[in-house]
Amino acid sequence: MSPAFDLITVGRCGMDLFSQNIGAPFTAIQGFDAHIGGSPTNIAVAAARLGLRAAVLTAVGPDLVGDFVLAHLATEGVATDFIPRKPGTKTGLAIVGVEPPDRFPLVFYRDNPADIWLDVDDVKAAPITAARALLLSGTALSRGACREATLYAAEQAHAAGVTTYVDLDLRPDQWANPAAFRASLNALLPAIGVVIGTEEETYALLGAAPETVFAGRRLDAAQLQELEDAITAFLAASPGRTLVLKRGPRGASIFAADAAALDVPGFPVTVLNTVGAGDAFAGGLIYGRCQGWDWRASARLANACGAIVVTRHGCAAAMPRLAEVETFMGNLSIS
Repeated sequence: MSPAFDLITVGRCGMDLFSQNIGAPFTAIQGFDAHIGGSPTNIAVAAARLGLRAAVLTAVGPDLVGDFVLAHLATEGVATDFIPRKPGTKTGLAIVGVEPPDRFPLVFYRDNPADIWLDVDDVKAAPITAARALLLSGTALSRGACREATLYAAEQAHAAGVTTYVDLDLRPDQWANPAAFRASLNALLPAIGVVIGTEEETYALLGAAPETVFAGRRLDAAQLQELEDAITAFLAASPGRTLVLKRGPRGASIFAADAAALDVPGFPVTVLNTVGAGDAFAGGLIYGRCQGWDWRASARLANACGAIVVTRHGCAAAMPRLAEVETFMGNLSIS
């Protein structure tokens, strides 16, 4: 019997409001487009649009924004059976400015959001151990009952032989300090098979000066070399684990203890909006792995998904369908 779901994602959800005024400073925004959002939610949409059977394990408040999230997930074909309503909470909200090519200011409204109160009983009610893959979010460890729920989900899935992924999904304003981020992720990692993160996110986990990332600074050349050395040491102590490093327009690098680093180039596109590109990448990567593809083929498709999204407005609404990705890749000669 095939599993009920190819992918279950766990963690943040909410409504995203994207500026309609492309290029306008945040203070000059005059209107917004509404979408669903939250990294694990976006990844479920990305995977569903590619053809996977996907579900989200999260929580919403007893409010109209929660209604909005559930309705839009259902429209996308993402199962909502495991999304409880949490009394006394509100569904989260994020507001995004769009100032290409490199300014996308993001403001979170997450005062007691419902998703941080996902608990162990909610996990027990979901078919975690029967899925093919489980995607967890680093931010889900930052506060509330969701930390314990995430750890429990990872342990149960890992014990059942389900492929476990974590997207580091670092949002510095959701953490007290870098030490809290590292301690929480280190508690989760023994049950994780694949770690996905940007260079900055991975440096925040493994680098010597994580406060660099928490302060919003880019890594310099010395820190990038330090990062690769740290990844080598990390994987040497964790045989069987894979680390996927997202490198923006340069594509992605795949690291494993038993193989040389694999660099998979990106696709040249004109950037409109980078928000959501990493989630599209994760959805594409998991899709490829669920098809039995090797890491190169999976990362190539993932890079294409991310490249398409950065040319579009929005986040979950921008996720491509498989036919679009195949056409895009067919029109470009990237080896």
